[in-house]
Amino acid sequence: MSGNVTSLFRSTTAHSPSMAALARESGETAGAGPVDFCIPCNPYFPTPAMFDEMADRLRDIITYYPSSADTITAELCGLLQLPPQCVAMGNGSTELITWIDHLLVRESLAVPVPTFGRWTDQPMETGKRVDMFPLQESSGFTLDLARYAEFIRARGTRAVVVCNPNNPDGGYQNKQALVQFMDAMADRDLVVIDESFLEFADAEAEPSVVQEAMLRPNVVVLRSLGKNFGLHGIRFGYLVANPALAGRVRSMLPKWNLNSFAEHVVFMLRDHGAEYAQSLHQVRRDRLEMSGQLAALPGLTVYPSQGNFLFVRLPVGAEGTVVRDRMLTEHRVLVRECGNKIGSSSRFLRLVVRPQPDVRRLVSGMEQVLYGAGRGAAVPERAAGNGYSSGTAAVDRLMSETNGKGMRAVTAQSAPAAIGSGNGAGGGAGAGAGAGFPGIGAAPAAAAVASPIAAPAVGTGTPLPAAVPVAAAAATVGPVPMPMAAAAPPVPRPAPYESPVPVPQPAPYQGPVPVPQPAPYPQPVPAAAAVPAPAPAPVPVAAVPVAPMASPMAAYPPPTGPTPPGVPARGGLTAAQVRGTNGLESVQAAGRPGPQNWPNAAGMGQVG
Repeated sequence: MSGNVTSLFRSTTAHSPSMAALARESGETAGAGPVDFCIPCNPYFPTPAMFDEMADRLRDIITYYPSSADTITAELCGLLQLPPQCVAMGNGSTELITWIDHLLVRESLAVPVPTFGRWTDQPMETGKRVDMFPLQESSGFTLDLARYAEFIRARGTRAVVVCNPNNPDGGYQNKQALVQFMDAMADRDLVVIDESFLEFADAEAEPSVVQEAMLRPNVVVLRSLGKNFGLHGIRFGYLVANPALAGRVRSMLPKWNLNSFAEHVVFMLRDHGAEYAQSLHQVRRDRLEMSGQLAALPGLTVYPSQGNFLFVRLPVGAEGTVVRDRMLTEHRVLVRECGNKIGSSSRFLRLVVRPQPDVRRLVSGMEQVLYGAGRGAAVPERAAGNGYSSGTAAVDRLMSETNGKGMRAVTAQSAPAAIGSGNGAGGGAGAGAGAGFPGIGAAPAAAAVASPIAAPAVGTGTPLPAAVPVAAAAATVGPVPMPMAAAAPPVPRPAPYESPVPVPQPAPYQGPVPVPQPAPYPQPVPAAAAVPAPAPAPVPVAAVPVAPMASPMAAYPPPTGPTPPGVPARGGLTAAQVRGTNGLESVQAAGRPGPQNWPNAAGMGQVG
């Protein structure tokens, strides 16, 4: 392939170049591109027969206007058994993230990092403060919801994001823990649960919180369709919330924001529920096999994942951009190097789950690139002075100096003295984490005050300190930096891993009796009910502490209890309304038969 191809990666700041751009640069014909381990979509869906059907209808699809977004949304809601009043469909989840930022996020947003780049970039582009909560390599990038809640309250953040599973590491949050977290955040302006990759999870039978979101006044669940259906080129996704929030977003979208390809796919889905469910089972099986094959490579660490991708750390001495470029040019395999993700570094790759023949090609190429003829020393790091940086130091310095205060604020900075002075907005500290909340910047707080740019952080940051007492934390978020921040002692960095870590597999679900699958899938998944069961009343945070959490969220009890089943939340629904009464039942298109074996939204993909 042309040497110009790898240069495309160096011109992108937070994402990989598109496949179309790679094809143009390489001069390859359609379908002759590299084996794609970069773009995370379902390789088994649509089926060949579905592609043939779309090809037969191509002229009509691209010639005529689509139906209105309301018509397409009603059809999707009929499949997923959701009230259309609670759903807004967008031209891809990124469009919905943009409107969520413009309409529902006021001055600040909390985001665990590393994660999907638009959750950090979009609010900063509109001048919001983005409070970044670093996931620690020493704990396998696991998100501790209790400490995240403490961080949010100490920062005074008004809007909150949790991605489940998280991109790029595939980390998963138990549904009960997420519901407790949502109730603990009842006094925030907004809580977004991004479930873009949840269809690929198998840790629980019904992992989604869409039913609980419709009952709460400040919760939005984001869902992707392109990833699940293997159709990234068709930009469609949807959000679920109470009618007030969903309607606010829906009112801003154009009448024809969804294209004819999206309409055609949505209307053909109800006849292909069984194939879709089988495709998800196959991805889950491939994920287990691919994890084991990669973990067998010396020095390579594979992190547990519930997504359709695996997050891996390269052996000591290997540099991700070198591995990426050589895999592409020498083996025609495209991988995602994660050095331009905030909170990650060039030692990490995200590898999409693919069929076994492709995985064997990936593993063979990795062996040759990492170890050469034998399995000795790993590939060396890129030589200094080549003019290319992964951006890790730059983005970590952004966290250290401003904690994502907003791109406008970053570009407006004229002197280091401006760094470390809180803005006081919303009780938050616009200062860098080293000055406003200890533990976020990789450099010690005292050094950050003296010369914040002298020692930029590199890598994934430092471990969070022990939980900050409420009174002490409150003292750090005022408009004037408190002395305790400058005097905070340095936090030691975790020692780097020197050997691969075994990949723990999720325990089998112990709930209802599973329905045997026709395919020889090793872990059958229990069937979801044809009609969604009533959503259980959320359990108060203080009543059931979650064992894995370092400190209980009961330390920050929600200011208001969960909405009782028969009482509507502010702008929300009662449990009875969610179950389909009072005119909010799922709309059935006239003359259309009911969906055959199509999973509902709460356990989508869990039936075979």
